[in-house]
Amino acid sequence: MATKHRERRTARHTARSDRALVAAIRQLEAQLINTDQRELQDRADELRSRRYQRRPDWLSDKVLTEASALTCVAARQTLGHSLYDVQLLAGLAMTRGSVAEMATGEGKTFAAAIPAFIHSLAGRGVHVSTSNEYLSRRDCEQLRPLFEFLDASCGHISAQQRPVEKSAAYRCDITYGAGAEFGFDYLRDQITLRQKPATRLGEDFLEILRGRKLPLHNTLQRGLAVTIVDEIDNVLIDDAGSPLLLSGQPEGLATDAEAHLAARQLASDLMEGHDFHVDSGRGAIHLTDAGKTRVWEATDNAPLKCLLRPWNMYVEQAIRARMLFRRDVHYVVRDEEVIIVDQSTGRLFEDRTWRDGLHQAIEARENVPITGEKQGLARITKQRFFRLYPVVCGMTGTATGSEREFAEFYRLPVTRIPLRKPSQRKLLSERVFTSASAKWTAITQQIKQLHAAGQPVLVGTRSIAKSEHLAERLSHLSIPFELLNGKQDADEADVISRAGEVSAVTISTNIAGRGTDIRLTSDSLNRGGLCVLATEHHDSSRIDRQLIGRAARQGEPGSAAFFLSANDDLLTRHGDWLNKAITRSKSNNGELSVAMSSSVRKVQLQAERAQFLQRRALFLDDARRDVVMSRICGEAS
Repeated sequence: MATKHRERRTARHTARSDRALVAAIRQLEAQLINTDQRELQDRADELRSRRYQRRPDWLSDKVLTEASALTCVAARQTLGHSLYDVQLLAGLAMTRGSVAEMATGEGKTFAAAIPAFIHSLAGRGVHVSTSNEYLSRRDCEQLRPLFEFLDASCGHISAQQRPVEKSAAYRCDITYGAGAEFGFDYLRDQITLRQKPATRLGEDFLEILRGRKLPLHNTLQRGLAVTIVDEIDNVLIDDAGSPLLLSGQPEGLATDAEAHLAARQLASDLMEGHDFHVDSGRGAIHLTDAGKTRVWEATDNAPLKCLLRPWNMYVEQAIRARMLFRRDVHYVVRDEEVIIVDQSTGRLFEDRTWRDGLHQAIEARENVPITGEKQGLARITKQRFFRLYPVVCGMTGTATGSEREFAEFYRLPVTRIPLRKPSQRKLLSERVFTSASAKWTAITQQIKQLHAAGQPVLVGTRSIAKSEHLAERLSHLSIPFELLNGKQDADEADVISRAGEVSAVTISTNIAGRGTDIRLTSDSLNRGGLCVLATEHHDSSRIDRQLIGRAARQGEPGSAAFFLSANDDLLTRHGDWLNKAITRSKSNNGELSVAMSSSVRKVQLQAERAQFLQRRALFLDDARRDVVMSRICGEAS
């Protein structure tokens, strides 16, 4: 209790200090507003010299005030944009190494410009990480004039670039890119450094004394110094369990394709409960004694010569592919290729495959060409990679509830940034149904009513299959809509940008256009603003809040509502007791008149706890590995 009291007292003191800093920034901004570019660049150079001279006051309040004021003036003169006070508060919080919780639509892109510029003064490079390449390119192009106005270079990396182009981007003061690409480039550099010929201790130093140049190693990055992470909760928490794995793709089809086909045939004959049990929580398959006997007996007809792993593992993966993975939920099939779907966003991972033969088992199930397994070249967890940066900070609209994890895993405090304008969002009563069919009928009818009234609607679904199910229902009613679920070729930002027009209906997976503005017309505002309909709850309440946060941004009118049925994934996987309670309840045409919000929250807490423990185990594994490696290195020296 005493620790929490001290933390609250420190937070209040920091908030008062930052408000005073904002006032000082505004005062200096007013003095500099008509200053020419050359003088502003000279002031920026003077700030850079403080860091180069290793002066202890290089990040003092005076430096923060002047650097922030320069950023504000540059934004006005190059982009015609005046930074809001809440953007300054968020920028100062990130500069100090904090997670800034900033509501959707409050302008996180411009808020990030402040820590990016200030930390660029150190000359070590700043990496601004976004959730996808489109957003990184957009933010880079938008803010490049601001940074260059202050004599700070700005670059962008992408997976399609040649090494020489990437290297040039990394040598800029500020580099934008998708978070995963920074990690993959780090792994590529580690492979390059591993290929360096071994030298005796002190040999490189002697070569320098003799006046000889050491051979250059063509690494892409110049080191990891500062990272600013957009949607930091999605990157460091939701996606933390997915390691960054740099792989080499073998040419041609899998040499063990025949084994996967044979395993698929055997798996289709095995019965759940008798031959195997499914642990859906862990995504595991456990063969019973009867199942093991059947698998052993089948070895007589198995293609043993082409096996790359024990025969029983092929069968277990075939069962997993059949029982735990669903098309248009966990993956899509496009051009005879299995593509993984990100379960937290609905985006497609075209460059990823499942490991240990699972991807090939799913290809066998879908009757598409069975590709060779990628060979792992290097691997690192996202938790471990981002902890390699000496300075980590970021921003999100939904950090509340994850403070413990940010503090324990990354030593990151969370700073809540106040709203620029009071929220007008209306959270409508949750509607509860005994069956999925009754729920979808009610959702369709509510969309029909809102569409007829001219109010724009954004409908969030948990999977591609469910988004397409709803699209089919609306088509039968001749209600026009836009579909955004990761399978379209249309630009995501273009689709979501039209979601605020009068009578617009947009169906989306959990992507919901994160990072892209939904601009409402005056007619839409007069009709109640954007209405967000969440067709079911996610395992994490944060993702629920991300979705409804699309409505009523920056003081605009708007509303949101949740729908729940006994068949929803959250209840069938984590809340069987609530599933049974809803099913047994009396209903009116399948709809209950009872509130379930508190019960749903209990189920989500259970799911969140299980996911937290998985991430904590990953974190502890990394920590133990660090201890072992440090001991090995100590003994070797």
